[in-house]
Formats: sequence, C-alpha cells, structure tokens
Amino acid sequence: MSVIIRSVIFNLLFYLVLFIYLIVALPTLLLPRGALLWLVKSWAQTNLWMLRVICDLRYDFIGLEKVPAGAVLVSSKHQSLWETFALISVFSDPAYILKRELMWIPFFGWCAWKADMIPVNRGARSQALADMTELAKVETGRGRQIIIFPEGTRRAPGAEPKYKFGVVHLYNELGVPCVPVALNSGLFWPRRSFRRYPGTVRVEILDPIAPGLDKAEFAARLQNDVEAATARLVERGRRELAPLGEAVRAT
Repeated sequence: MSVIIRSVIFNLLFYLVLFIYLIVALPTLLLPRGALLWLVKSWAQTNLWMLRVICDLRYDFIGLEKVPAGAVLVSSKHQSLWETFALISVFSDPAYILKRELMWIPFFGWCAWKADMIPVNRGARSQALADMTELAKVETGRGRQIIIFPEGTRRAPGAEPKYKFGVVHLYNELGVPCVPVALNSGLFWPRRSFRRYPGTVRVEILDPIAPGLDKAEFAARLQNDVEAATARLVERGRRELAPLGEAVRAT
C-alpha cells in the first residue's frame, strides 16, 4: 500500500477518533481531573497504535530514566503534531503551555480547561509571561510536568532554531529541573503535509539541567544540547527515509 493511501486512511481515522474521544470525554468534565487524564492518555496511545498499524510508523523514547521524579520543566523540540500527543504517553501528569485561542475551541477547549493546561495570551507580552508563570507555579506545586515548546511553533527539521524567552523565564522562576527533549518527528509527520512516512520517530531525553544557572548560561546550554541531539536524530532519520526519496524532498 502506498504512502499516500496509508496517510489518507490514517488522517481520516485520526480526526474521527479525536471526535469520538472528545464526545466520550464530556462526562469527565464533572469528575475529578484524573478521569480525563486517563482518557487523554488512552487517546494518545490509540494514535500511536494507529500510526504503527496503518503507516508502519513506530517510535522510540531514549533516556526516559533521566526524568526526575516530581515537578519538572520539559523543554521539547517541536517539529510536528506528533509530539503534542506522544509526550502525553510518557509523562505522569503533564501540563502543556499552549496558546490561549486553543482554549476557545468547543469540546477541545473545555477538556483543556478541565485538564488544567496553561494558556498564554501571546499578544499580552510581559503580562502573558507573568500569568503563565503564576499558573505554572501552581501546577509544579502539584508535582506536575510543565511541557513547553520553546520555539513557540513547529519548525521543520534542519530549520534555523528560534528559541523564545519564555522557557528561560520559567526556568528562572520555577526552581525545578529542566528536561531537554530532542526529536526527529518532522521527518515522518511533516508540517503542512498529509503524508505520514514509515520509519521510527526517535525522541531523546537529555540530561536534566539543574535549577540555579543564570539566564544566559541556561539559554545557551538548552539550545546547544537540544540542537546538537536533534541534528543527530534528524541525520539518522534521513538515512532511514533515503529509500523513499520523495520523503526527504517533502520535508
């Protein structure tokens, strides 16, 4: 079966399954948050299973043993939609930092509010940082993992990195370890493309950065660590995709 046919089948099922899960999730809005968390983790695992069965797209998390127990700040490379649900499956109680507009979407936004995700009003600038930090402190106080994509949006594999100040501010204010995450998902689930390529998405959990570094030192270390590991994973992924030819051009 061709990549195009597999991709079309997967995409149709992906959005159908999402709709079904959102409907099923409605009663959990009246229950303790743990009920919704269980359902969201089930949705994430279902997506990963469909990718394996339909698209022959697998995944490998490397270094999970490095994640400290309790509250942490997770700073992940962001190349595709894949990691927005895949990371849910490996962290015990994640709280994503996401743009406020997503919270306004019916069904999805209701669930995001119930799950205590952290909305950011990008237009508010300094006030947005203050509000984000206040909410993140509440969630780390509950022992949760704060997940942030420090570039703010998806970046294609190999694109010049554009890290924003938000992750540095959170690291400085929260006083918890930062767990850097590198990945190569954008090769197999390219942004702005419906194609889902066969292979193995690799996610590498890097050595945690202990709290206490000054802002400049932290920013440099975070970007250097994540970009070096991501470049290595992307190169490995490109070799894996080389027989397909078109995949490399598409990304």
